[in-house]
Amino acid sequence: MRIVITGGAGFIGSNLAEELASGAGEYKKNKRNAVEEVCVVDDLSTGRLENLAGIEGIKFIKGSITDLQLLRTAFRDADFVFHLAALPSVQRSIEDPVYTNEVNIKGTLNVLIAARDAGVKKVIYASSSSVYGDTPELPKREEMTLNPLSPYAVTKLVGEYYCKVFNDVYGLNTISLRYFNVYGPRQDPRSEYAAVIPRFVTRVLRGEPLIIYGDGEQTRDFTFVKDVVRANILAMESDATGVYNIASGRRTSIRELARLIMRLTGRDPGVVFDKPRRGDVRHSIADISRAGASIGYKPEYGLEQGLEEVIKWYSNSR
Repeated sequence: MRIVITGGAGFIGSNLAEELASGAGEYKKNKRNAVEEVCVVDDLSTGRLENLAGIEGIKFIKGSITDLQLLRTAFRDADFVFHLAALPSVQRSIEDPVYTNEVNIKGTLNVLIAARDAGVKKVIYASSSSVYGDTPELPKREEMTLNPLSPYAVTKLVGEYYCKVFNDVYGLNTISLRYFNVYGPRQDPRSEYAAVIPRFVTRVLRGEPLIIYGDGEQTRDFTFVKDVVRANILAMESDATGVYNIASGRRTSIRELARLIMRLTGRDPGVVFDKPRRGDVRHSIADISRAGASIGYKPEYGLEQGLEEVIKWYSNSR
C-alpha cells in the first residue's frame, strides 16, 4: 500500500506520517495490506523537515499543491491520499485572502484532479471547525447551517464542496474531517499565527505572562493530535464518505485552559488581556456521534492527559 500525505512535514501531517510509517496503526489491526511507502509532499512554507527526522520509510518531495504536474507525479500508484496541506490561520487569511485562496482552494482542486487521474482509492481531506462560524447552536452538528467568518473558513468549506463533487461526479471516494482545535507535539509556537496551547505552554515555561484575547470566556473543543491521527486512519479504512466532526466532544474556556496549564507546570507567570481578534468565534464544541457511528472514532485523550504530553515535549525541546 502506497500513501501520500500533502503537508506531511507539518504538525498534524508529521504525526500521521510517523504513525503510518511505524506499522502500528489501525490498518494493521484490520489486516489490510502493509504500508510499503509513505510519501510526503510539502513546500516547507509552514512545515519543517525536522518534524520528519528519525521517521524511517518516508519519501519526501519538496513542492507545492499549487503545482498540478508535481502532484500527478507524486500520486502515481498511490492507494490513498491524506490532504493536509493548507495555509492555516484565520488571522493570516484576513490579512492575505488572495494567497490563502490560491493555496487552499486551487491546491485542493489540484489534489483532487491528480488523485482522480491516478486512480487513488480515497482522499481524506482535512477540513476545519471554522466552517461553522459563530452559529449559536451547540454542539456543532455536521448537518447544521454553516456561517464561515473568515477567508480561511471559506476556503475549507469550498474544499469540502469540491470533495463532494469529485465523489459524486467522478467516483473518487472522499471524506472530509472537520478538526476542532488540534494540539500536540510538533506544533510550532514561534509563528505569530500559532494556536493557543503551544503559545501558552511555551510562555509559561519561559516565565512569561499568558496573553488572552478578549475576556477569556470563549470556549473551544481541544483535540489531541493522536486522536486526530487515529481518526484519519479510521477514515482511510472505512467505506464512509461525506463530512465528519473530529473533536473531543468537550469544551473548555480559555481562562480554564490557562489555569490548567499553570497548575500542570507548577508555574504562574500571570495573565494579560488584549482586545479580541477579528474572525474568532465565541464558542465551539462538536457533536462527534456521526464519526463514532460511521468510522468508529472515539477520542482517547482528555485535555489534562494531552497537555501533560505537550508540556513534556516542549520542556524537552527547549
